[in-house]
Amino acid sequence: MKILLHICCAPCAIYPVETLRSEGFEVMGFFYRHNIHPYTECLKRQQTLASYAESIDLKVIYQKEYLLEEFLRAVSFRESARCSYCYHNRLESTARMARSGKFDCFSTTLLYSKYQNHDLLRSMGDAIGKSIGVPFYYNDFRKGWAQGVEASRRLNLYRQQYCGCIYSEKERYYKKD
Repeated sequence: MKILLHICCAPCAIYPVETLRSEGFEVMGFFYRHNIHPYTECLKRQQTLASYAESIDLKVIYQKEYLLEEFLRAVSFRESARCSYCYHNRLESTARMARSGKFDCFSTTLLYSKYQNHDLLRSMGDAIGKSIGVPFYYNDFRKGWAQGVEASRRLNLYRQQYCGCIYSEKERYYKKD
């Protein structure tokens, strides 16, 4: 079975890729980048993923464009709902890519993070999968959180400290006095 895995970053890909391969999946990655700000952060994550993917013989599709303005227009004045928009955009893009590449299913490394809303990701992934015609594969990869963190440190991978968007970067670093 061929699965297209949306990958947000290399550290979050370690456990899901290992798990999916052990379950017999032929895994290909998809790096979606419109939500990662600033652009220098996007490039760091992409370069780290490219290096890691090469080391484990993982093929990855990288988006060419960087639609920062589109992302910002979509979430402006709706910042509290930005994660729903972001989940939907990434999952739908992955599902469309999976359909055009004739994959059997698709999934996301967001399911590895203990900081993401799994119920929303699962229901959204299922609905998008049905509408696009490619099943969403749910797996609670959080059980491998510590293992993935340890492996990323051992491999000396760049580990970002926020989800990706400029709003999450602010939440991470800006502290009111």
